[in-house]
Amino acid sequence: MNKVSLVLLLATAFTLSNAYAVEKIAVAKKTVSDEVSFAANAPQLASIKIEPVIEITASTTSPLNGKITFDENYTSRVSSPILGRVLSIKAQVGEKVKAGQVLATIDSPELGSALADARKASADLQLKNKAFERNNLLLEGGVIARKDFESSQSDLAQAVAEEQRANAHLKNLGAQRNADESFLLRSPISGTVVDRQINPSSEVRPDAALPLFIITNPDHLWASIDLPERDLAKVSPGQKLAIHVDAYPDEIFTGNIDSIGVMVDPTTRRITVRCSVQSRGKLKPEMYAQITPLNTQNVKVIRLANTALITEGLYNYVFVEITPNHFKKRRVTLNSQEREFATVKSGLTVGERVISSGAFLLNSELAIAK
Repeated sequence: MNKVSLVLLLATAFTLSNAYAVEKIAVAKKTVSDEVSFAANAPQLASIKIEPVIEITASTTSPLNGKITFDENYTSRVSSPILGRVLSIKAQVGEKVKAGQVLATIDSPELGSALADARKASADLQLKNKAFERNNLLLEGGVIARKDFESSQSDLAQAVAEEQRANAHLKNLGAQRNADESFLLRSPISGTVVDRQINPSSEVRPDAALPLFIITNPDHLWASIDLPERDLAKVSPGQKLAIHVDAYPDEIFTGNIDSIGVMVDPTTRRITVRCSVQSRGKLKPEMYAQITPLNTQNVKVIRLANTALITEGLYNYVFVEITPNHFKKRRVTLNSQEREFATVKSGLTVGERVISSGAFLLNSELAIAK
């Protein structure tokens, strides 16, 4: 390498070194261990968003885990009262049905036996009634003894009781005396079929573990909370709720606490809290939900976007603007934290300016400057 090339190479290296040093000084300069400042033309400032600290009216209570469930006041789980085999299914999942509408037809020998008993009891009653009327006339004419009349009277009473028993059995089965052996399983309420556990030709029995159909009114739902024992003081009957679900992250559903369990589950140490909810036709049973009890009085709280927070171990920090382009890392204490926002208990005052976007960039610059 000749002397000219060597001189040019050294000059270029010197120029690049000076430029890097100038840029480094212009971009970030460490003043103290928790502060970082930038020059007015630093490129990092384009990635930083600064917003003033404001107060809003909100709850300071952390969200509670829960789920959406059927409103049991508007739900019916339909099972077969008899043993039999399914002939046909008249209602499908998602179909709206009315009270008394046939859900399925079931072939049942048990129903045939009950019908035979009812018809036999009716025929026997007619016979015993005629015998009683005849003996009553004979007694008045002095043809028979009173004990024969009393015997026919007793037989009539037994026949009446037997017919009542047979008819009550048919009524419990939901059948009529003139029906055939095909049992009609009917819906006890109006609503929507949300579940079906039978297929054509499947066997049904009264002691089955699962109901054959679940019918509910989807406009009426509950929200159920398995409340930890330590959070019992946060809720009270009639308290208003804000409900969030993953399916609609930008919407808030409202509700009220209807009842609180009377005892703690000895295994889980939790209490069941039942809440009514305004679903607006969107919520579905078994959805998971974040349920926030609202305070009865309006409370002013400082709310920050989660993007403003830096979490290190057990503590949370934000970057506060001290002077233009000069920021200080400050520890804050949170009241509650949700999906996108958190409420601050201490560490900030209204009117201060914090980094709402780009806090991780400043934290990295601070770590490099140390």
